[in-house]
Amino acid sequence: MFSRDMAEPARILVVDDDGASRALMEQILAEDGHRVVSAADGAEAIRRLEQDGEFDAVVSDIRMVDVDGLEVLDWVHQHAPETPVLLVTAFGNVDGAVDAIRRGAYDYISKPYDVNAIKLVVDRALRHRRLAAENRRLKREIREKYALQNVVGRSEGMLQVYKTAARVALTDATVLVVGESGTGKELVARAIHNASARASGPFIAVDCGAIAEGVLESELFGHARGSFTGATGARRGLFEEAAGGTLFLDEIGDIGGRIQGQLLRVLQEGEIRRVGESAAVRVDTRVVAATNKNLAEQVKAAKFREDLFYRLNVVTIRIPPLRERREDIPLLAEHFASRHAGERGASLTTEAREALLLWDWPGNVRELENAVARALALNPGGTILPEDLPDLVREQWQAQRGFVKPASSVTPPPPAAPAPDPIVSDKPTLDELSRRYAERVLRETGGNKTKAAEALGIDRKTLSRLLREE
Repeated sequence: MFSRDMAEPARILVVDDDGASRALMEQILAEDGHRVVSAADGAEAIRRLEQDGEFDAVVSDIRMVDVDGLEVLDWVHQHAPETPVLLVTAFGNVDGAVDAIRRGAYDYISKPYDVNAIKLVVDRALRHRRLAAENRRLKREIREKYALQNVVGRSEGMLQVYKTAARVALTDATVLVVGESGTGKELVARAIHNASARASGPFIAVDCGAIAEGVLESELFGHARGSFTGATGARRGLFEEAAGGTLFLDEIGDIGGRIQGQLLRVLQEGEIRRVGESAAVRVDTRVVAATNKNLAEQVKAAKFREDLFYRLNVVTIRIPPLRERREDIPLLAEHFASRHAGERGASLTTEAREALLLWDWPGNVRELENAVARALALNPGGTILPEDLPDLVREQWQAQRGFVKPASSVTPPPPAAPAPDPIVSDKPTLDELSRRYAERVLRETGGNKTKAAEALGIDRKTLSRLLREE
């Protein structure tokens, strides 16, 4: 029953003042490869627990002289709460078994022993402990990954973001994160969650702009069985799923009027109503919202409720675009190079850094990461050169440097004068040049905006902004 592929056998403490019963339990557990330590009474068990360190499980008889099994259970529950305790009861002693479970025992074993039942319940307890340890490890890694101190950037604008985020994390206040697409709004939201008292709870992110209003309503608030076609069963919404944690509502400016009213009720009353139900359900969920739109302008245009805006706008964190914090570009580029290169490592030449610093990065941090990932894909050697960067980034750097191609040792015949490229013939501004180039890539992809955005290393919204469609 015991998993043989574990790095080490499980270490189990067996406690029983009956020598024969203790020896039999030791034998049963040792057969499955466990390392068994025994104690002749509860007092000795507690001494061993104090002196020998943590055990993977404790199997203890309930009835013992002086210190009984329930006292051992209480000690373990207080000092080593992750250690499962299995208590041994006399056959038919239901009251003792119920009391054991109520006081925190993982399970109970009845005498006389059923060998297979013992092995099964011990194996289940050890699996539970391993899964709990793995879950704690994963949560710790996530908290470390999204800790505020790990958000890359040391510019004055980002320092203000860190300060505000660290302060608001200590409260349950609703937070509105604003910034252009690709600036890292979700990263900041996760950092707030992981620095808060809710860090052990769930963090659930939902892109409100990518879900139709009818579907979004059910996703957020849940629904009753039969409340609409296809609702074959009741379902909890994300507000309930995120109870005790944080719900991140990205692109909050895109939600419709009906959901705006329902969201206002949640923020005011702390309760939701599932679709198709009239009864209110209390929820303890923190909301962090984000948008790349100007919600104040949306309110003036009657596209967003003013009362909801003020409920969301308790604390606002503005993430500056990358062009306003150019000193962070080399740090971010090195960070992304290290992430995407893995063990082989990567570095940027001085010229590549210069080229990155000159570009305005309309797609912000996301565009920069895509550019670095693309460069490493084109150059497996790991050293990023200007020629590995996207065309527009490289060409702007070359123009700034007055780059001239070296002459060949063999003088070729003079080429025919090339036709002027209409994209640069009238010396456009950088904004206009970006727009023209985006239009050219869009034409080359047959008008497919998704492919064009991928080729440019930006998202569709940034492409639309470059094309001046919004």
